[in-house]
Amino acid sequence: MTNQIAIVDSSDNVTGYDEKLKVHVEGLLHRAFSIFIFNSAGELMLHQRALSKYHSPGLWTNTCCSHLPQGMDMEQATHRRLMDEMGFDTELEFVEKFHYRIDFDNGLTENEIDHIYIGFFEGEPNPHADEVESYTWMTLPNLKRDIEANPQKYTYWLKHIVEHHYTDLCDALAKYQKA
Repeated sequence: MTNQIAIVDSSDNVTGYDEKLKVHVEGLLHRAFSIFIFNSAGELMLHQRALSKYHSPGLWTNTCCSHLPQGMDMEQATHRRLMDEMGFDTELEFVEKFHYRIDFDNGLTENEIDHIYIGFFEGEPNPHADEVESYTWMTLPNLKRDIEANPQKYTYWLKHIVEHHYTDLCDALAKYQKA
């Protein structure tokens, strides 16, 4: 069985589905999501991608990220992937979406409309070893400083989000902390 993910147009309307590897080889525009999980101390859960990942192995990134698979809506996909990747689930709130494109050295391309979600979790995850090498908690200001000092340690999309959507993440976190 192939791993079919959503192909979208420039307005983020699903126009069909295709095999994940083919989508990345051909650089087709597709829908993705990036989940940012915080704890009550305001720390973000980051994970280091497994060394066996087909691109960006060993790089640090946001809590969870993936693509919209065929047969699911975004709510189902985000919760299922968070459980599959990090071993827990929690309520998620949509923050915003953006487009980016990056060509990797191995010939693959991420050409995504990425939906950012935020959630909150107290405890320790139970990450899946095929997905996650390690994890840590870090505040947004410390993450921003470390990305500036050590950009080679982080995934492209995390660097993009921190550079272009930092205020959105801070605002979403502040809203939670006031509640």
